[in-house]
Amino acid sequence: MKQSTVNFYDMIYQVVRLVPKGRVTTYGAIAKYLATGKSARMVGWAMNNSFNVKPKVPAHRVVNKIGLLTGKFHFKNGPDEMQHLLEKEGILIIEDQIQNFEKIFWDPTIKLDITN
Repeated sequence: MKQSTVNFYDMIYQVVRLVPKGRVTTYGAIAKYLATGKSARMVGWAMNNSFNVKPKVPAHRVVNKIGLLTGKFHFKNGPDEMQHLLEKEGILIIEDQIQNFEKIFWDPTIKLDITN
């Protein structure tokens, strides 16, 4: 893995660690916050590689742009682990879809305003 990729992954992990419990963000929102709006897929790859990273990365809080649990198949303990972790934080999920997604969506471009 190239050094620049490692640094980009580290930046992604830093943002994901800031997503509060009971909230979710998206691959695209993280990419946009990091000024790489076209790299949502790279954010997904970073989440796939985050499970042994220290400090821990709450990858379960990153979903696709409409609130679907598209990354669930990459969790170590099986595809139900992502949903279980989110439900443990009070998030309601029906058929892999986060309910009230607009209410619990955490947008790093707003919440982490870097202009202040």
